[in-house]
Amino acid sequence: MASTTPTPPTTTTEIEIEFPNLIRVYKDGTVERLYGSPIVPPSLHDSDTGVSSKDIVISDHPSVSARLYLPKSAQSEARKIPILVYFHGGAFCLESAFSFIGQRYLNLIASEANVIAVSVEYRLAPEHHLPAAFEDCWESLKWVSSHSAITNAGEPWLANHGDFNRIYLGGDSAGGTIVHNIAMRSGAEDLPGGVKLVGAFLSCPYFWGSKPIGSEPKEGRGESLPLLLWNFVYPSAPGGIDNPAINPTADEAPSLASMGCSKLLVCACGRDQFRDRGVLYYEAAKKSGWKGKVELFEVEGEEHCFHILNPETDNAKKVFNRLASFLV
Repeated sequence: MASTTPTPPTTTTEIEIEFPNLIRVYKDGTVERLYGSPIVPPSLHDSDTGVSSKDIVISDHPSVSARLYLPKSAQSEARKIPILVYFHGGAFCLESAFSFIGQRYLNLIASEANVIAVSVEYRLAPEHHLPAAFEDCWESLKWVSSHSAITNAGEPWLANHGDFNRIYLGGDSAGGTIVHNIAMRSGAEDLPGGVKLVGAFLSCPYFWGSKPIGSEPKEGRGESLPLLLWNFVYPSAPGGIDNPAINPTADEAPSLASMGCSKLLVCACGRDQFRDRGVLYYEAAKKSGWKGKVELFEVEGEEHCFHILNPETDNAKKVFNRLASFLV
């Protein structure tokens, strides 16, 4: 799962629960995050891409914010460009929209695809168990959509440069899981201004289930990290690991035919433990009766979310090129 800045060490010694090298929770409620890249400020002009970024507040209660990215071309042109609402990864308990790797990644996407990107800083578990992150991301999409009818107020980057007929969702790892859930909700609930999603991409989505598929291990499934982390971030989830939020192909899950977008891109990596679930999701969408267009893009021999951690590799550049051709 893509990488919040590690929490400073605590003097508390009694540990309640720990996922080695990821996160540790002490009995006094202190949370220590052991994995993540440092928080960095936005930039008015990134030296590598020319992309400008700034931070905005979406909601105070609950606290939801975002980092916005505006490509260089949009700063000098009058034409409207697509909007990408992006959800970062990190198993719902790590990382940040304000991290170094998040900033680097969204700079590259905004520049390569020529889109305005809105990277959402949603609430994390265990301080805020799921479905808090789902609610925050839905409210963020509604906030973005509300600018379709705003002329003299709101966020000027969106109002002045955003094409509200071309709104996309995107996310990696747990962010891909969020994309699925928000796309499904947008098929059931209206967005402000009658806005409709054009498309969504899910990269290495964090999907799992109680029954193994494909190359997933059959032994010790009850102790698998994806299952244990899910129980940690959403302990009250009806159905546990077969809740439709994490297992969209479970027997009781709603049909993917109701997704509220017209095209879908699923990105998978050959050496990712979630690879088979991503492919299954792609196949299920094709067979569901959904009226949109779904595509699968797979990179052989690569690990989970490699393109975020190592964006300069040839395979990572292939991912960026594919995302750019999708976000049009």
